[in-house]
Amino acid sequence: MDKKLAVYICTGCGIGDALDIDQLSGVATDDFKVPICKTHENLCSKEGAELIKGDIANEGANGIVIAACSPRVMYDVFSFDNVLMERVNLREQVVWVQPAGEEDTQMMAEDYMRMGLTKMKAMAPSVPFQPEQEMSRDILVVGGGVTGLTASLEAAKAGYNVVLVEKQDQLGGFQKNVAMRVSYPYKDLQKNDLDQLIEAVRKEEKIKVYTGAKVESLEGGPCVFKATIKENGSSADHNIGAVVQAAGWQPYDPGKLDPKLGYGASPNVVTNVQFEEIAKSGKITKPSDGGFVKSVAFLQCAGQRDRKHLPYCSSVCCFTALKQAIEVKRQDPKANAYVVYKEMRTPGQGEDFYRKAQEAGVIFIRSQDPEVALRGEELTVQAYDELLGDTVVLGSLDMVVLATGMVPTTALGEDLKAKLEQEQKKEGEPEVELLRPDYMYASDVLNLKYRQGPELPALTYGFPDSHFICFPYESRRTGIYPAGPVRRPMGVASSSEDAAGAVMKAIQCIELTSKGQAVHPRVGDETYPEFFMQRCTQCKRCTEECPFGAINEDEKGNPLPQTTRCRRCGVCMGACPERIISFKNYSVGMVGDMIKSINVPDEYDEKPRILLLACENDAYPALDMIGLRRMNYNAWVRVLSVRCLGSLNLIWIADTLSKGIDGVMLLGCKHGDNYQCHFIKGSELADIRLSKVKETLDRLVLESDRVRFDTVSITDYDKLPALLDAFAARLEEVGPNPYKGF
Repeated sequence: MDKKLAVYICTGCGIGDALDIDQLSGVATDDFKVPICKTHENLCSKEGAELIKGDIANEGANGIVIAACSPRVMYDVFSFDNVLMERVNLREQVVWVQPAGEEDTQMMAEDYMRMGLTKMKAMAPSVPFQPEQEMSRDILVVGGGVTGLTASLEAAKAGYNVVLVEKQDQLGGFQKNVAMRVSYPYKDLQKNDLDQLIEAVRKEEKIKVYTGAKVESLEGGPCVFKATIKENGSSADHNIGAVVQAAGWQPYDPGKLDPKLGYGASPNVVTNVQFEEIAKSGKITKPSDGGFVKSVAFLQCAGQRDRKHLPYCSSVCCFTALKQAIEVKRQDPKANAYVVYKEMRTPGQGEDFYRKAQEAGVIFIRSQDPEVALRGEELTVQAYDELLGDTVVLGSLDMVVLATGMVPTTALGEDLKAKLEQEQKKEGEPEVELLRPDYMYASDVLNLKYRQGPELPALTYGFPDSHFICFPYESRRTGIYPAGPVRRPMGVASSSEDAAGAVMKAIQCIELTSKGQAVHPRVGDETYPEFFMQRCTQCKRCTEECPFGAINEDEKGNPLPQTTRCRRCGVCMGACPERIISFKNYSVGMVGDMIKSINVPDEYDEKPRILLLACENDAYPALDMIGLRRMNYNAWVRVLSVRCLGSLNLIWIADTLSKGIDGVMLLGCKHGDNYQCHFIKGSELADIRLSKVKETLDRLVLESDRVRFDTVSITDYDKLPALLDAFAARLEEVGPNPYKGF
């Protein structure tokens, strides 16, 4: 593509008052020989946009650089077909954070103009990826409980064909064992209406139902998944566009509970799940002799919120206990129903249902550590009532019901994390180079044919992982969306909402992927990593470090990109020691050239320079927030936005310091168990790679203090000016970079 560059400088929002626009224009016209360079007092107005469109249509401009506001705003206005475009942030990160008319402010603006033009010169048009095989728009739903049934119906209503796979012989999941459920809003009990939902699914022509079946294998990626489904000994293949993982939950094994809770000591000590099976018969009776119950104690958090068992709250147990206690009272108003709880969790409209239980005569006892005892044939519960300040003994109980909690099906099976850690130890690789393996269990749900493992990576407790703030439905496998209790503990009402949300994401994935665009978080991005395989050394770092399993390997260890799985983070680009991976508008060489385009004053000018490599997802928005609040930060700083700090290649550090820039700061997202990185591991990978930077600094005979790594969230914006000033002060102590002027 022959480029004809055009630069447009906005003078509104204080830009024209703070900068010498003629001098800034000279950077484009004189230094870069840009043929078209225009200014406008309100570039985001209709007239400003028409100015740009006119030059595209009449002058053949196809490489557009817009020097105005942050690229995070006005993206709908500055959207032009069939052109390359780069945004230079003069507003939020220059004139709104620096004094107007100052030399340092002008120098900052000119550096950003050079960086933007340097990038534009290196960019090439993106060509949306289109796989060789035909792309499918069908949705696979794994699990036939309330979540899976609802997801299937919602997808069919939206016009998509659905393949529904349920491992049991009947649809309905756990809910088919329930006679009564809590109404929504949470006001009363109602009969279980699951049969109506099942009938609707069975009647829907767009839904193909498999029961007594499993997903034997799932390979490929969004729009090119191939699912092999085994039912009653026979197998069938389906081409799939996206997957909703609704495989549900299992009750926690009561046999693992502390003996003081009494499970196994008497047949009349049951779990909340077993109580449902009893109640479904229409009569709540004692398991021991079939007699009607006159006195029942419901013990909450049995093994839950307990580090030895389930450290989390299962969310539904309080409602379930209230429902079951009301059922006992409705069968016999004179029966005693006690709920022994640590905290009663019925927020929002759930308080109405809690009051209904009180009105029905249910007795509540707050106790952190109740004990169940069998005295002869008499079942008792002893509990210290925190509200009364005294120990109470509930005697002559007919039944004790333990709320044991929910375990996601993805937490079942062999712990592959422990296995991988053991294998890595055997290989004897240096520990600093190792990323912690993903939590993953061989749960026999999806059986992925991914080089990175057969199931979805999970959080510590086995729930499929997602970005807990921004992307609640996304797993680490693009195109696969967990929903319902397999994603987090939830009840029927929440599961139905969750199913609809997951289907919406699956549809979005299909629609974007079919156009060759990224799904999330870089929604609509048409670029994708390209591999120059001639120099590949089969080091496997790209396959090991990709957070999303987007790269498989052949038998020789060569990477096999699965492009529709890719989220365009650039982690593979940063991982590759041979630098053979690049994007049309983002590459190691391109970023290196942008760094080299920064003007570095002589040390006698006493104007040090700091390169700030900022993650585009949290750090860069936080810097914008400083501008929006009209706060100031150090004028030595030059911000370069990166897709993810995981795309960091250490050559950028060498380029920066050999250029004479005095220091490098990396600002990424918080990592660890409660990570906030949009690409899961990117910030952690940058931290690991940076641990090796000492070798680069030693080679350049430079101090390690010249490179710093920090994590921030967008809400930390107010802390950044002080952080940057502290780094600048440390660089003053260290002294000027000796490479200035080279």
